[in-house]
Amino acid sequence: MPTSATLETWLRASIEEAEFPARGRVPGGHFRRLGHGMLALLPEQAAPEARACVLSVGVHGNETAPMELLEGVLGRLARGELRLGAPVLLLLGSPEATRRGVRYVGTNLNRLFRRGLDESGMEPDRARELMAAVDGFFARHETLPRLHYDLHTAIRDSRYPRFVVSPYTERTAVEMDQWRWLAAAGIQAVLHQHRHSWTFSHYSKHYHGAQAFTVELGRALPFGHNDLAPLAPMAALLAALLTGRAPAEAPPGRMTFFRVAQELMRESETFRLAFPEATANFTEFPPGTLLAEDGRAGETRVGTAPLAVVFPNAEVEIGARAALLVRPEPPPA
Repeated sequence: MPTSATLETWLRASIEEAEFPARGRVPGGHFRRLGHGMLALLPEQAAPEARACVLSVGVHGNETAPMELLEGVLGRLARGELRLGAPVLLLLGSPEATRRGVRYVGTNLNRLFRRGLDESGMEPDRARELMAAVDGFFARHETLPRLHYDLHTAIRDSRYPRFVVSPYTERTAVEMDQWRWLAAAGIQAVLHQHRHSWTFSHYSKHYHGAQAFTVELGRALPFGHNDLAPLAPMAALLAALLTGRAPAEAPPGRMTFFRVAQELMRESETFRLAFPEATANFTEFPPGTLLAEDGRAGETRVGTAPLAVVFPNAEVEIGARAALLVRPEPPPA
């Protein structure tokens, strides 16, 4: 059986469509390749604090910092610095987009994670493969608590470079230990979604009851241009999850919490944002500020209370979200 040293090459092999062994040993267990960009880490015995963990990267192909972060953790496991103590499903979301260095090839993959998807094309086909992999993984480890961190970077600067999006669902509440783990991992802000969004983390939370988050880890940059030093606490969290240990904790009050108040939608060809394209995430606008003009919907202005903008993008398809408008809220007690 191949040695554990092959593990740290898995991600690059998946991007480059190079050969990679179907299975191999790692300290404390083994790995098994499930498909292109899909790898299961299976412990000999799950540790007492173990969760069934899904760690996904590259759902947007040009977001490379999480890939380099995951490579570093896998390298530690391959070298014997860590010992596997939890089942972990590793997923490279869009190998083709990553190989091309683009966000997506045909359409945004991170809006397609819903059962009954009937669209066709590269991204819809990949979404179905990824959903099936998550379904099978959680079914095989149904006795363990479920967790999914979908790791990203943003396309613009942010007042809070490291933040998480907590998907909406009426079925699963966020556990307090998640807030403590994320605070210790250097996360600076939390954004609560207000409705179903069909992102990858939403899929695991809505359909499988997992603790699940979209984790934004700075600005999207090419391979080799990422400063991983600020992400060292997140690397420590990922390492703890692989070993089945309880991660470090910190008070949730270290993070600033927000909730979506409104979605700004593009409804016509004649649409524009009334603020610069480079506006940073979480920039706040005072009451009365013009935010957008649309040939069908007309003007959108801030109401009587300030709003901050997250994920602004005027170039989305008609009918898609051009920005989230958010307000701060108290941290969980």
